[in-house]
Amino acid sequence: MGKPTPSAAGQQGSFNQYTQRFPLARKLNRQHHFYLGPTNSGKTYHALNALIEAKTGVYLAPLRLLAMEVRDRLVQAGVPCNLITGEERIVMKGAQHTASTIEMMHSTKAVDVAVIDEIQMLQDPDRGQAWTAALIGVPARQVFVCGSNAVTALCTKALGVLDEPYEITYLERKTPLIFEDNSLCGTRYSKPKLKNQLQNGDAVVAFSRKDVLTLAARFRHWGYKVASIYGALSPEVRRHESERFLSGDADILVATDAIGMGLNLPIRRVIFANIHKFDGIASRPLNATEVRQIAGRAGRYGVYERGYVNVLEDDEQIHIEHMLNVDDTATISRLPISIQIDDLELIINKLNTNRLAECIAYLTEHHHSQDALCESSSAAAQYTQALIVDEVAPNMAFKDKFALACAPLSIQVPIEKDYFIQCIQSIYTDKEHPVPFAPNWLNGVSEKHLQEAEVLSQHISLYAWLNYKFPTIFTEREAIPALRSKVAGYVKQALLTQKGYGDTSREVELNMGSGR
Repeated sequence: MGKPTPSAAGQQGSFNQYTQRFPLARKLNRQHHFYLGPTNSGKTYHALNALIEAKTGVYLAPLRLLAMEVRDRLVQAGVPCNLITGEERIVMKGAQHTASTIEMMHSTKAVDVAVIDEIQMLQDPDRGQAWTAALIGVPARQVFVCGSNAVTALCTKALGVLDEPYEITYLERKTPLIFEDNSLCGTRYSKPKLKNQLQNGDAVVAFSRKDVLTLAARFRHWGYKVASIYGALSPEVRRHESERFLSGDADILVATDAIGMGLNLPIRRVIFANIHKFDGIASRPLNATEVRQIAGRAGRYGVYERGYVNVLEDDEQIHIEHMLNVDDTATISRLPISIQIDDLELIINKLNTNRLAECIAYLTEHHHSQDALCESSSAAAQYTQALIVDEVAPNMAFKDKFALACAPLSIQVPIEKDYFIQCIQSIYTDKEHPVPFAPNWLNGVSEKHLQEAEVLSQHISLYAWLNYKFPTIFTEREAIPALRSKVAGYVKQALLTQKGYGDTSREVELNMGSGR
């Protein structure tokens, strides 16, 4: 059982102020149970059993898809369970349990048990603050924390300052994970070699939508039935593709690292199609946490006796094998905490401005919270969206500006930015905004509109989110399920017939290097 140390007790500063954002959690004498270990070790299984047995509880998920899966699991176990995400509220009569995305944590309703999943996401530069809020603020008498061991020291240090007891259970993999001796293609990558090495139960992991679609189309051409999973797909489609692989309707899975986030799939072998990924700034080698989360999906307990991992070329073996064995303790030393509107409102009068972006920039520069335990998380995405809101709606109420700066979208995608601007304009002019238009191609069978359908799905998600923030403007909630289902149906069919992009990023580089 962990207890606070004298040195930890003196390291409070801004952290103490942050903890007071969650007064209910501070009154509950919370007990924390860490279930830590690699993938396929049963971490979440133990925690969910405790959740099912509890009279009241909440599951906090890193993905909407996982919240949906856990909700279904509880309902199947005879436990009524609500589903709460940024886009939807599905409430069951008499339910005392809720599965939600972690950003939707309810800090003012006490429960007996809370499960915080994938705690290593605390180190995510964009979303880590949501795990901090859950760790410090979830109002549960018993808190189960699941994930890898990467951020344990930081978490227990914070709980020590809070004088909240914890216990740690370390779990081992239930099936051995074997890194195969020989790469699939040997010293140099080639399509014919890869074709001859693929097997049923393989999950080929790439790191871009383009590569996933290209490989999926190629494997289908080679005679395999293929399922595809990548970030631009809606949770409904990702779930459908997962079920195709689970049921045996697909022989091979081609996916991005989205499969590393807790999806339960019957993968026999994970194949890294690349060992680098673009992180929004530059291409970089996969780190230890990423490699372990992805590779660990191989050898699902109860399906296979062991799991296998491989790469495409010999010289890539060294990096993956090293990442599988190196210490993956997180490099972050402080808990990331989010900017709050209360912090920003204090600056309005000081700067005599209503410009949200200016207030965010000032707060980031002059009031960067950094002490022994916490620091302000990056507000880059909020700042970028705030610039747009300030320009389109300069005199909008400050609280509405802040809500829009927190809207979930990929602002760097021009068509998503354009739709966001249209939504801002509707709010600013107080005009009802219709649900996204359903184009005629949704009724067709051509796969050529796949990317448009993915973007349309993102628009629908943003509309659903805005409906809860601005219900008098985004009024057509009843139309969302049918439209979402129609778009998902089109995407499901298009994935089975799309033709890819000719060459993968690796092949393009090889061709350029050979002068072709």
